[in-house]
Amino acid sequence: MARFRIPDIHCDGCIRSLTGAVRGLDDQATLQADLTTKLVRVETNASDDAVAEAIRDAGFTVEPA
Repeated sequence: MARFRIPDIHCDGCIRSLTGAVRGLDDQATLQADLTTKLVRVETNASDDAVAEAIRDAGFTVEPA
């Protein structure tokens, strides 16, 4: 499971965008996000680096968690 801090998520629309970006890599991926702590957990077969890149490509900042 990959864990990231995404400081610029603030709503359900952001979570939908993140989910779409991750599922572009792995359509079976699951994503859990906490809007208060800005922590995102991703369960996927894709590498952590690929997930981070997909999130960046979706317009979000990615920090290690």
